[in-house]
Amino acid sequence: MLHSLKRFDEAVQSYGRAIRIAADFAEAHYNEGNTLRELRRQDDAIRSYDRAIALRPDFAEAYYNRGNALRNQNRLDEALQSYDRAIGVRPDYAAAHNNRGNALRDLHRFDEAVASYDHAIEHKRGYPLAHKNRGVALRKLKRLEEALQSCDRALALEPTSAEAHVERGNILMELARSGEALQSYDTAAALDPHLPEAHYNRGNALRSLGRPGEALQSYNRTLELNPEFADAYHNRGNAFQELGRPDEALRSYDRAVVLKPDFAESHNNRGNILHALGRLDEALESYDRAIAGKAGYALAYNNKGSTLRELGQLDEALRSLDRAIELAPESAEAYYNKGNVLKGLKRLDGAVRCYDLAIGLRPDFAEAHWNKCVCTLLAGNFNDGWRLYERRKSRSGTPDPETSRRPVWTGEESIAGKTLLVRAEQGLGDTIQFCRFAALAEARGANVVLAVQDQLRRLLGTLSPTIAVTGSTTTPPEFDRHVALLSMPLAFQTRLDNVPAKVAYLFSEPGKVRAWKDRIGDGGFRIGISWQGATGGEVDIGRSIPVTHFERLSAIPDVRLISLQKNAGVEQLLDLPAGMTVETLGDDFDAGADAFIDTAAVMENLHLVITSDTAIAHLAGALGRTTWVALNYVPDWRWLLDRSDSPWYPTMKLFRQTDRDDWPGVFSAIAAQLPGLMRKKDATT
Repeated sequence: MLHSLKRFDEAVQSYGRAIRIAADFAEAHYNEGNTLRELRRQDDAIRSYDRAIALRPDFAEAYYNRGNALRNQNRLDEALQSYDRAIGVRPDYAAAHNNRGNALRDLHRFDEAVASYDHAIEHKRGYPLAHKNRGVALRKLKRLEEALQSCDRALALEPTSAEAHVERGNILMELARSGEALQSYDTAAALDPHLPEAHYNRGNALRSLGRPGEALQSYNRTLELNPEFADAYHNRGNAFQELGRPDEALRSYDRAVVLKPDFAESHNNRGNILHALGRLDEALESYDRAIAGKAGYALAYNNKGSTLRELGQLDEALRSLDRAIELAPESAEAYYNKGNVLKGLKRLDGAVRCYDLAIGLRPDFAEAHWNKCVCTLLAGNFNDGWRLYERRKSRSGTPDPETSRRPVWTGEESIAGKTLLVRAEQGLGDTIQFCRFAALAEARGANVVLAVQDQLRRLLGTLSPTIAVTGSTTTPPEFDRHVALLSMPLAFQTRLDNVPAKVAYLFSEPGKVRAWKDRIGDGGFRIGISWQGATGGEVDIGRSIPVTHFERLSAIPDVRLISLQKNAGVEQLLDLPAGMTVETLGDDFDAGADAFIDTAAVMENLHLVITSDTAIAHLAGALGRTTWVALNYVPDWRWLLDRSDSPWYPTMKLFRQTDRDDWPGVFSAIAAQLPGLMRKKDATT
């Protein structure tokens, strides 16, 4: 009675008294065991069952429930032995066959589990639980249609079984029938609103249907019912990630790994969030924990390798990615990331081979096509490079409806007398570098309309008095053909030996030049400096320079360092080393809507521009100013490899890292050559 009333502590005391009165009463020991199992005192329960069996060796129920207690402790092989003893005593013991199947399923012996469920069904007609469990095992074997039939049979026998509706939903999810799965989970939740699995799996179905906001509500309900449900925290984190709420996602993953410290998938996804938040060292730690929690976790090795690359630890990154590929040779992503590492090591042939392998596995892998192209151009192979560069268009979004209604100019047909719309793309530096091709099209007789970023219209208006320059947000006039700006090198069949390299093709405004001359003055050897490009993105890895590396130049007598830096990076001027001076140009410097108008005028009043790989370098080169560019070990493709000049800009000299991250070496070379340039400038003054 006390047991049936769930007053288990009192029931244990009552059985204890009975046993003290009649120690050889096997039923009392057995019932004590059942009550102790309810109290989750599994070891004590097993001892009670053992005493019952010692008194009654043919006690099938005691063997059966002893197996249940052992299974609760995950002692599965011992549990199997107990179920076998129960069946040995009573071969038609359907419940023992069913739970034997559960233990085999836990051991991933799914075929044997199905056979046990079949025996349970054979001995007990109309056994819905065995049919449902049989469906679970068949699902694990990927025999999904058979699994669905088993589950449907269970529901035909017991339509109100919420657990069977949940399992039916699980099978439908694996059959990619998410809408039907959602209906099954809804039915389960209606039958048993307090069943956490119904709400949890409902959330999974909603995420599969692209409804993460609703999924979030289901996961929250799951966690109200079971606050210890680690998988619900994990998938809740996934939903937050899909909703663009990374901080909340991180908190969910944190809770998941507290509840289940070896939860490899949560550690991995936690690492992805930290990576996206720029917390790379913490991301690396999460990937390591994922690997520790799941032997052979290829995805975590892949993510670890990618993060190590961004941290500049390329040799370690390569080892991690090689391990990822060993574990998952079908992973296009791992080959792609290995290609990126090999590119960073300046092993371009190996990088291209990896990109080709990634493309072979996933032909539409836009980033792999793109990086293969980058390596090809970086190596100076323009013949193949420009053709491959057209793959960049698969990385962008929907075609512009204004241009899709007219044919593209490929360079093969004459454009004399026709209106050609040239559309800028990518960054400001790209537009400054490649706008020169608009003048080449004009030389072929085209009426050129150059559509550029709005802030560059004024600067690029100096390219040619007869080229119409419009903003990218302005509806273009009627045109006959159009071409993307960075497709023009292909259209003109540009090679290293025919790069259009006019010494100056953009010009500053005379009035601005005079105004800035008055402000800057004539004194000293004036060097304009820029050290940081726009932050974020692949192109920014390793290219920016801490401004403190310019310190040794500021110590050279008569040198004036004048900042051309805008936006990101200017904060470094607040923490310069003692004795280092960098002049700034005031809050009104390029403060208007037009980019680089003041910068261009200032450059006309400088002896030299020294910059990292930024738009400033392209502007100085386009103006024909003496320019020195400090480049990282493997720079952007346009700077090529292993040369100190640029075919794009005749007045430019390139200073390259000879080892990764060696900015001191670059500035030693600059400092060594600067006095000679200063003497040369003095001689011509």
